[in-house]
Amino acid sequence: MVKSARPGSLTRSADRPGGQRPTLKTIAYLTGLGVTTVSKALKNAPDIGEDTKHRVRTVADQIGYLPNRAGVRLRTGKTNVISLILDTEDEITGLTSNMVRGISEILAGTQYHLVVTPYGDPGDRMGPVRYVVETGSADGVILSRTQPDDPRVRYLAQNNMPFATHGRTDMEVEHAFHDFDNCAFAREAVDILAYLGCRRLALLGPPDNQTYSRHMQSGFQSGVAAHGLETVAINDVTVDDRIEEVESAIYRLMTSAGRPDGIVSGSAATAIGICVGAEKAGLAIGKDLSIVSKQSSFTYLRWFRPAIHVIGEDFREAGRDLARSVLGLIEGDPVSSHQTLVYHGVTEEIGSKLKAGEPV
Repeated sequence: MVKSARPGSLTRSADRPGGQRPTLKTIAYLTGLGVTTVSKALKNAPDIGEDTKHRVRTVADQIGYLPNRAGVRLRTGKTNVISLILDTEDEITGLTSNMVRGISEILAGTQYHLVVTPYGDPGDRMGPVRYVVETGSADGVILSRTQPDDPRVRYLAQNNMPFATHGRTDMEVEHAFHDFDNCAFAREAVDILAYLGCRRLALLGPPDNQTYSRHMQSGFQSGVAAHGLETVAINDVTVDDRIEEVESAIYRLMTSAGRPDGIVSGSAATAIGICVGAEKAGLAIGKDLSIVSKQSSFTYLRWFRPAIHVIGEDFREAGRDLARSVLGLIEGDPVSSHQTLVYHGVTEEIGSKLKAGEPV
């Protein structure tokens, strides 16, 4: 039983006169339990019964109890914060929202919560990383947009900060990562285009300073060589450019001699730019130009142009895996146990779907 209280006393702290902050003692008084028991119940300690935990959590929710982070840090040396460091201009919409959702799903069952740490200056990749380390504002870090030789990775490793990266590096520094196999993606995309009868292929991928650019280029070139196809270079835009810039570049390409009849796109937004540019040049998607694109959701590209062939990358899965990795590293797991390379692909479905005239 929850200990009796005066009418209206079980109110959230913001509704009380002066906004007094409820404490563990407040919960102990209202439940009739000891402060130590309340504390252990809130931490989901195994030696506390489920009924007791439920009583404590119910009262904590009713009164709006929040742990005093300063006190927790003084007692444990931990902030209970995981920091996701990213460039908000490039990543806060679309794919990153799915990653944040995945991270949040894993942290929801722990004492940790997520704080997004954006770049104050988009050109200063080290600034937010140094801030987190030097201020001790997080117990672990998740990085995105890794580079082959990434100074952020070296800095975090040297400062013994638990961290995981979305993407790999080419460095000798061993680190936790979750990566999509972009080499396998590009190779399978070429296989699809070759099956469709395309002979001149182009790749519109990430900028060269991103590690996954090398992987995507490798898979693309491997597929082109295996099928004896020709390549058409796209040098003036990447997946990081705005859709309008992609549209203009593709229009110029498609109105020139020797245009490609198949394009591998490294992102869904880029595929939209490719479609608009090609159609502006008078070409029909699926007839004059075939496109295979990567995207983080299977819905809107096919809705936009059903003839586009799609290979999915699950950013929600990536977020979950990255969160598990950082939590594991905080608990002392070896780095080698948190290195994941994933690719689900569509290989087994290609033949039957394409023969039936369906996009993959």
